[in-house]
Amino acid sequence: MTTMKISAALLALPLSLMLVACGGGTGAGNETAPAEKGDHAEESHADEGKIVLSEDQIAAAGIQIGRPSTGGSGTLEMPAMIESDPQAMQVVSAAIGGRIVALTRNLGETIGRGQTLAVIESREAALMKGEVEASRARLALANSNLGREQRLFAQRVSPEQDLIAARTAATEARIAYQQAIGQLSAAGGGGGSLNRIGINAPASGQVIARSVALGQAVDANAELYRVANLSTLSLSLHLQPADAGRVRPGNSILVTAPGRQATARVRFVSPVLDVQTRLVPVVALLDNRDGQWRVGEPVTAAVQLSGDGGGNAVKVPSTAVQTVEGKPVIFVRTPDGFQAMPVTLGDTNGSMVIVRAGLNGSERIATINSFTLKAELGKGEATHEDH
Repeated sequence: MTTMKISAALLALPLSLMLVACGGGTGAGNETAPAEKGDHAEESHADEGKIVLSEDQIAAAGIQIGRPSTGGSGTLEMPAMIESDPQAMQVVSAAIGGRIVALTRNLGETIGRGQTLAVIESREAALMKGEVEASRARLALANSNLGREQRLFAQRVSPEQDLIAARTAATEARIAYQQAIGQLSAAGGGGGSLNRIGINAPASGQVIARSVALGQAVDANAELYRVANLSTLSLSLHLQPADAGRVRPGNSILVTAPGRQATARVRFVSPVLDVQTRLVPVVALLDNRDGQWRVGEPVTAAVQLSGDGGGNAVKVPSTAVQTVEGKPVIFVRTPDGFQAMPVTLGDTNGSMVIVRAGLNGSERIATINSFTLKAELGKGEATHEDH
């Protein structure tokens, strides 16, 4: 009986030692586990944005590799509208009310400065011309009286006060005649008869609008024609305030339309935002001596930018840019695959995008099918989350 009790005690001793050993092992495991977890976190952070691909895998995915382009001027592409140059366009109005009895030019025809565009028949014209004739007659009479008084005064027959009165009357008559001539000239003059007056072109150019018809009654200041010199046109566009700060008078604008291309020069950048659009109006001049551009035509304008985005601009194809977690990235070639490089983008110029920060221009980047790298990057992040 005593022998059985001793044997049981010996059997229980190794079991207790084993439990103690297991407890100590568990404590050691708790000390090393956090260190292993931290090592994995640092390794995962180091590999963030990294994609491992072989040359064969890159070729199979159809990924093309190229380098960014550098140099040249940064540009901003936008829609624009061709308009007539405000300084080269004239509105021809009726100076007096009356009836249109002649129109000498149709749309598209040219006119020289001072040539007659229209003839208006009016009682006011008759009064103005009558006043010119009457004032001319009064001036002739006053000059005659002045000559007579000068002779009489020289012969000591007439007193000096009569000479002074005659000289004053002649001066007043001359002023009245000049006023009558000025009023008639302001209205147009000519016309062919006493009750008609001609409306003359204030500048040479081409008729681009006609607002009246033959026989129509018009009021004073009514628009009759618009005449424009279309050898120089105006290009109108609107910029965001941030972009307008990089556009200066004199910057070039490449104007493009189907089958045509020309260069315009910025003349004016408004210091005030448009009230309706909250954009900055910009006006440029476009040479149109060959007549290939038309007023009201929509075109595409590539505006040269000053400052950043200029001579050291780094540009990449828009197909090279992908968005990861809401931020733009470009995939840069590495010895074992690609690295997603965060970048700061600038303006878009056609199929190219200016990169303001993130690239120096010497990298090799994925230019075609870069979206497959974005998908591969998403798979890698999902695998890390599963573990």
